[in-house]
Amino acid sequence: MRAAGIAAGACFALALAGFGAALEGYGQRLHPVALLGATGLPRATPFNLLAFVVPGLLAAFVTMRRRGALPASSLLSARLGWTLALLSALAFAAQGLLPLDPVEPDAGRGRLHGVAWGLWAIAFAAAALALSVAGLAARRPRAAACHFAAGVLVFALAWLLGDAVPVALAQRAAFASWFAWLAWAGWGMSR
Repeated sequence: MRAAGIAAGACFALALAGFGAALEGYGQRLHPVALLGATGLPRATPFNLLAFVVPGLLAAFVTMRRRGALPASSLLSARLGWTLALLSALAFAAQGLLPLDPVEPDAGRGRLHGVAWGLWAIAFAAAALALSVAGLAARRPRAAACHFAAGVLVFALAWLLGDAVPVALAQRAAFASWFAWLAWAGWGMSR
C-alpha cells in the first residue's frame, strides 16, 4: 500500500517533467498539464498513460483497499468518503483516456477531458469532507484535519484560485496536494 500511493505521485511527476522537457516550447509555469497529452501532439499517448491512467489506477487501488478494509460497522461517512475517493481516482485516470483537442479544447472529446477534471476535483473534495467527518466521529482529529486540508487545497486550487494564481501553477499545486494525500492514505493503510 505504501508503494502504490507514493508510486502514483512519482509516476505523474516524472511523466510531467520528462514529457514537458521533451516538448519544444512547453513551459511548466505557462501550460496546463493536459496539453502534453493533447490530440496530435508527439508522444501524447504515452504521456496520457503515464501521467493520468497509471497514477489514477494506482490511486483507485489505494482507495479500494481503504474502502475494503472498513469494518461492517463503519460510519456511513467513512464508507461514502472512500467510495467518493475511488470515483475521484477513476476520474483522474479518465483524463488520460479523453485527451484535449489543442485547437478546440472545449469541444468534442476535449470537453469530456474537462468533465473528468471537474469530476476528479469535486468528488475528491466531497470525499475529503466525508472522511474528515468520519475522523472526527472516530476521535481521530489529526486524520480529520489531514483529510479536510487536502480537500480544501484541491478544491481551492482547482476552482477558486485560478484568477489569483497562474492556472498552470494552481493546477499543479492541486495535483500535488492530491498525490500527497494519496501517499499519506496509502501509508496509513499499511500500518
